[in-house]
Amino acid sequence: MEVLLDYSTLLIPVVVLVIVIAAIIAIMLIGRNYIKVSPNQAAVISGRKRKLADGSAVGYRLVRGGATLVFPFLEKVEYLNLNVITVPLATSRAYTVQGVPVSVKAVANVKIKGDDSSLRAAAERFLGMPQQEFHRLIFQTLEGHLRAILGTLTVEEINNDRLSFAQKLTTEAAGDLEKMGIGMDALTIQEISDEEGYLDALGKRRTAEVKRDAEIGQAEANRDSKIKASLALQEGEKVRLETEAQIAQSNRETEIQKAQVQAQIESERAKANQAGPLADAKAQQEVTAEEVRIERIRTQEQIAVQEQEVLRKEKELEATVVKQAEADRRAAVLRAQGLQEAAILEAEGRKQAQIAIAEADARTLEREGQGRAAAVTAEGKAEAEKIRAVGLAEAEKLEAKGLAEAKAIEAQGLA
Repeated sequence: MEVLLDYSTLLIPVVVLVIVIAAIIAIMLIGRNYIKVSPNQAAVISGRKRKLADGSAVGYRLVRGGATLVFPFLEKVEYLNLNVITVPLATSRAYTVQGVPVSVKAVANVKIKGDDSSLRAAAERFLGMPQQEFHRLIFQTLEGHLRAILGTLTVEEINNDRLSFAQKLTTEAAGDLEKMGIGMDALTIQEISDEEGYLDALGKRRTAEVKRDAEIGQAEANRDSKIKASLALQEGEKVRLETEAQIAQSNRETEIQKAQVQAQIESERAKANQAGPLADAKAQQEVTAEEVRIERIRTQEQIAVQEQEVLRKEKELEATVVKQAEADRRAAVLRAQGLQEAAILEAEGRKQAQIAIAEADARTLEREGQGRAAAVTAEGKAEAEKIRAVGLAEAEKLEAKGLAEAKAIEAQGLA
């Protein structure tokens, strides 16, 4: 009994140790077979069958950008690189549609696509393949399509539109690459050359055309420049002439305005200079007119006195006892004499008045005509008016005298 108890006491630590060792081994196995896959890799875990979505069965499974547990001794893990691979292309003496051999250098960036169907196609073809073999396979595929595309294009199309050429090559090769699970990110044409000098000839012709066009353009530019310069000179000359004409017109208008202002000043000065003499003449004319009026009144008063004297003498004759005939005769004579003297005095008064008026008008015209070219004419007219007035006065005096004598003779005849 004691022996069994000692045996069980020794067995417990052993069991615990075994369990601990087994746990450690299990943890180590799990840690070793728990794989983590980067985004630029795809893990192909083979060893156990599994069904796909389409119902087909395969002996592997794919893990991309994640983690999974691999059953030890039952499954193995292999990796596909999803990084971009640069494949240089160099094709020499590939014939174009014109039969011209050309050499093309290009660079293609390809990679295994990340979708499940592409990964399965790539796993079935490239899993475990060396990198150089993979590059050679891609190169041969793209080179074949490159030669095929070159055979459908002209040298001008290849050289002038490289982008279209690259797009056609990408489209042509896309089908075969997709079957292998490969996609093309970019294709760049680096160089196109030929050994026959076709491109050089094209370049020389184009260079000659460019030079010709440049010379023509330069000649046209020089011509246009000369034309524009000539037009600018003509326009400048036209503007200069118009400006000079405007300046001359402005100067002429200025001189005219100055002359007008000067003439106005001279006119105002002449008016101012004549204002005093004209005022004096006007005043003298008024004085003369007043003197004439006074002389007329004096003449009329004298006539009235003479008439009163005649009446008085008639009354004296009537008062005295004189024969009626003698009285009538003498009265008629006296009346005729009185009328004669009155006519003479009236004619003399009108003569003096007209002479005074004519002299005043002459003096007025003389003052108004100072400084003018018509002064002599005015003086002549004044003198003529004076002579005419004197003549009229003399004529009226003689007429009055004649009438008075006629009346006196008639009165004597009646007596």
